[in-house]
Amino acid sequence: MNLTLSQRLSLVFSILLLACCGASAWLQIRANIMHEKEVVQGLSRGLARSIALDAQLMHAEDDTTATQGISPEAVRRLFSRLMDVNPSVEVYLLDMDGRIVGHAAPNGSLKRDHVGLEPIRRLLANEPLPIQGDDPRSETGRKVFSVAVLRAGERKVGYIYVILQSEEHDRLAARATASSVLRTTLWSMVVVAALVLIAGLIAFRLITRPLRRLTTTMRQLDTKADQLTLPVAVPDAASQRDEIAVLEHAFGDMASRINDQWKTMRQLDHDRREVVANISHDLRTPLGSLHGYLETLSLKDETLDAAERQRYLGIALAQSQKVGRLAQALFELARLEHGSVQPELEAFSLSDLIQDVFQKFELQAAERQVRLMATLPHPAPMVRADLGMIERVLTNLFDNALRHTPAGGEVEITVQPGAGKVVVTVADTGPGVPAAMRDNLFRRPVALQGEYRVGGLGLLTVNRILQLHHSSIELVSEPDLGAVFRFTLDAA
Repeated sequence: MNLTLSQRLSLVFSILLLACCGASAWLQIRANIMHEKEVVQGLSRGLARSIALDAQLMHAEDDTTATQGISPEAVRRLFSRLMDVNPSVEVYLLDMDGRIVGHAAPNGSLKRDHVGLEPIRRLLANEPLPIQGDDPRSETGRKVFSVAVLRAGERKVGYIYVILQSEEHDRLAARATASSVLRTTLWSMVVVAALVLIAGLIAFRLITRPLRRLTTTMRQLDTKADQLTLPVAVPDAASQRDEIAVLEHAFGDMASRINDQWKTMRQLDHDRREVVANISHDLRTPLGSLHGYLETLSLKDETLDAAERQRYLGIALAQSQKVGRLAQALFELARLEHGSVQPELEAFSLSDLIQDVFQKFELQAAERQVRLMATLPHPAPMVRADLGMIERVLTNLFDNALRHTPAGGEVEITVQPGAGKVVVTVADTGPGVPAAMRDNLFRRPVALQGEYRVGGLGLLTVNRILQLHHSSIELVSEPDLGAVFRFTLDAA
């Protein structure tokens, strides 16, 4: 059967309800039967004692067939009259071993010639009712009974054993099961069970309604759409304790997270495409120039003098160096993005590192007529970071600043120690970064457009290195300044 979860649960609930109703009916009938037996046995408990006191059981002095002071013929006549007066009882005379020695039953109706004495002793000891003893007219049946000791003078000669629910009683009881009263009772139980079943199914359907709603929503979910749309459940005090409502809210949160991740992946894919496009453009220009000059040297080698040949070779060499630097930057960025490079932390003086970087750019700054300035605290702050990586960060920032600061401008680095951190700021007096390029400045290279600055691979490398140091770089807006970059390092 291809049933839904709700249908399977409803089916199981129905089966369990019917089983419980059947078990309840059986237990009720069983309890009624046992109650009836207890009442009958309690009311008729003294019946056997009354029979035992009847003098007619004892034989007359001239009765030559009497044995042990008991007249069998008197027993049969008395038992017959008692059973005629009360057909629901059967009377038997037992000896002290439980053997049946007198009765008024038709010939061939007895299935036993003796009964067990254990129930007799329990009844005589006044144990709780009902107590069932052996039925002489059944090989295995047991029924409630009354019993009394029969005495001849001071001597015990046997037991009066009275079955309180005779075969005639059983036949009438079986016939009564088809009566209108029993049918009415059974029909009442069926109606009650049906009403309980209907009410239970309605309640179960109301309880599982959020689950069906969530199932319908998930089936209608378009996994090929740009945005996964799920209804946002508003949690309240009641739904926080409802597992299905919590599940529905969790699916909504999951869809929201998937949408955010999908946006991030699309943005990363878009950035990757732009990186490839920009790098291809940056490589095409120097490679085309290099190819052109080499081809010119190859074709006009005989007509070029030594000075022209040297100029062409110098231009080709400069273009090849540009391609080499770009390839090296790509290689470094790839290693950082792949995660194969991890910072080796050590304590060092940030002032000494800044001095080394100044010496590296001293000639380039002089050629561009740009002043290099540093504002350092005293004493010199110590930081804990990877020395080589932080040198690369400062090198890239200074290289960008010098390339985009006009003659007569300044490039300044400022170090400010704080609570467990050291704040580093690199500022220039160039044109700055346009607002349209700020959001993606540290995610992809930015192409040169007129007087705009180039973000390039350098800033991507800087951002990734600082991320490995659990830090980040930000572009700060400062009046009367161009581009201002700021990052923090852990103090040693």
